[in-house]
Formats: sequence, structure tokens, C-alpha cells
Amino acid sequence: MRREEALGPAYRLFYEKPVHIVRGEGVFLYDADGRRYLDVYNNVASMGHCQPRVVDAICNQIKQLNTHTRYLGEGIVDYAERLLATFPAPLAHAMFTCTGSEANDLALRIARAVTGGTGVICTALAYHGVTAAVTEFSPSLGAHVNLGSHVRTVPAPDAYRAPPGEVARRFGQDVQAAIADLQRHGIRPAMLIADSIFSSDGVFSGPAGFLKPAVDAIHEAGGIFVADEVQSGFGRTGEAMWGFERHEVEPDLVTLGKPMGNGFPMGGVIMRPDMIREFGANARYFNTFGGNPVAAAAGLAVLDCLRDEGLQDKALKVGEYLRQALRDLSVEFACIGDVRGVGLFVGVEIVSDRAARTPDATTTACIVNGLREKGVLISATGPYVNVLKVRPPMIFAPEHVDIFVEAMSAVLRGL
Repeated sequence: MRREEALGPAYRLFYEKPVHIVRGEGVFLYDADGRRYLDVYNNVASMGHCQPRVVDAICNQIKQLNTHTRYLGEGIVDYAERLLATFPAPLAHAMFTCTGSEANDLALRIARAVTGGTGVICTALAYHGVTAAVTEFSPSLGAHVNLGSHVRTVPAPDAYRAPPGEVARRFGQDVQAAIADLQRHGIRPAMLIADSIFSSDGVFSGPAGFLKPAVDAIHEAGGIFVADEVQSGFGRTGEAMWGFERHEVEPDLVTLGKPMGNGFPMGGVIMRPDMIREFGANARYFNTFGGNPVAAAAGLAVLDCLRDEGLQDKALKVGEYLRQALRDLSVEFACIGDVRGVGLFVGVEIVSDRAARTPDATTTACIVNGLREKGVLISATGPYVNVLKVRPPMIFAPEHVDIFVEAMSAVLRGL
């Protein structure tokens, strides 16, 4: 009641019985009664909740200085150099924001300045942020949040319901059709934007390489490709530091957010220098908090953790263990229609008829809420809300997988 009176009706909570979280440590969250929950959902705290190195870096820096980027400072330059070193060489400039939403908003401005176009192509249930401009190409926000007249959506590259060998061709053809429709209406294409793991669309990771025909199509039309790495970046896929690298494409812009500061608000845009040359010459960009010294310290600590703890390789190995454990579970439970993903980003499709691949949102909701009762936090995604989104902190270990799968098995038996 206090929450509704203070915050209003627009906020939403997870679970039929919401959880009151008061503390986090590693892969666990704790409620007000001291009950422990295994976190199998949050990619914000990718290094683990309250990661000591990140916490210390933030505290030490904020005790010394926190101001904006219009003064000289070593922290922001050190961070930019370290971050850029993880990208392919053509991506050589960084600009910083506070959120992924702001990063995608800035990417849109740059795309319009570079191409002279306004048209945007995204997938049918994409989520890219909450600014006024970005909500117009975030269809997952729902029917009451209107898409822009300059926006065209295409079906997600679904290898569960299409032959894997057809995914790249179909996705490329769909993007070409969207480009043609924009042009037919007198709208010049500016950009194709894609979350490299297609998280909100239902988690589609393979086959690797399926993005290339679509990226080629937008380039041929004079537009640019924006890789939204808020979900799939920072080593989460295990196979690569950045999700787009699995598809052997070269983005013009890459947008970052959520896990960038392990909970400290950070976002950014990585770009080819020619992308910013004209925009930067004609438009002054300033973000009061983007790239501040505390953010830079948090970002550097995250990169240190990734390197020193070998978390990208860990994501690869633990992710395979996780997917195999879920595949083993599917032998017993026919409602598990598909287990897909890469690294520590997994989608589990729940169906009522495995042969017909019929989405089952009701059973999915029962699983999500049943797991919550057993001390495991997870959520669902996809156009039918029937795909379990499995996206734990990257410090997840095999013993944590075992806890999750044991709880999942118990919930499924209870159904």
C-alpha cells in the first residue's frame, strides 16, 4: 500500500507474491526475513551482487572526487582505453552515458546525422530503452506504447520454429522487406538495431552468423547497424566478449549498459571514428553523470574481475553444463520444448504440445512462481511469455546450476 501511494501505478513487480529483497551477496539475494534466494535472472550484477572489488573501487573514488567529464581526468581515459581494447580495431571511440536507454538514444542521433535518414528497423518484441525516442522502437513495452511511423519491425530469427539453415536467409529477407517498405513511404533508412541475443524476443542465439545478411542489407541501403550489447556483452556468451562477434559482423555503433558497472549506473556507445566525425563537429554532447570518475572506477573494476577471474571462459563452461542439465530434465518433462542459448544466457521454451510447439504461458507462469517459492528467482520472456529467461551472475558455478535444476524438477513434478 505504501509503495502504491508513493510510486503510483506504472511500476510493476515480479511474481504473484512479490519478494522484499534487502541484501545481496554473490549469486544470492536475501529477503527481509533472512530467506536466501538463488538469483538466476540478473545480468546487472554480472560479477555478483556487492562484488567486493567493485564496491571498494566505488567507495574509494567517491571519497576522493566525483564530477563531470568537462575537466581533465585520468579515470575516464584509462577506462575508455581498456574498454576499447576489447573491441575490434575499427571501433575506436567511446562516449559515455548513464543507462542503456541513453546509449540507444545517442546512437539514434548519431545514425540520423550520419545517414540523413530517420527509418529504424528492429525485431518484433525488441526492448531498447525508455526515452521518448527509444520507446518508439521498443515494441516489447506493449500495445499502449506506440511505435514511431518511421519504425518497421521484423520477426525475430527463431531457429526453434524455422529450419536452422533458413534463419539467416529469412532474417535477411525480412530486413530487406522492411527497408523497401520504409523507402516506399519516402523514409530513408537510418539504422537496424538488434540485441545480439534477442532477449525480449525469446532468446535466439544460433546458428552463429545469422545476422550477416541483415547487416549487409542495411549497409547496402545506406543505413548503419547498431549492436545493442546491453544483454549479451561483457563476456556473457562465453564464446566472445561481445555478442555481435559470434556473427562475424562489424557494427557501426555498439551500445552498452546494465552490467557495465555491476549495478552502478553506466552506459555507453562505442563507434567507428567516422561515425562521430560529422556529428561531433556540429553537435556538442554533454552528459552530467555519464563517464564520471566513480563510474570509471566501477567500470575498470568490472574489467578487472572479468580478466582476473576468467569469467568469460567460466560462462562458456558453466553455461554448457547448465544447458545439458536442462536438456536432461526435458527427457522427463515434455513441457520443455526447447533449451537454447549460449554461455550464461539460456532460454527454455515451455510448450503444451512438443510436436506442435504450442506455447504455454500458463505453465510458464506456474514455473516462475513455483521456483520463487522454492527460493530461486527467474523470469519469462518472448511474444507468448513462455520462455524462461535464465541469465544468472557470471560467477555461477556448477553447484548453483544443481540447486536451480533440482528446484526446477521439483516444481515440474508438482505441476
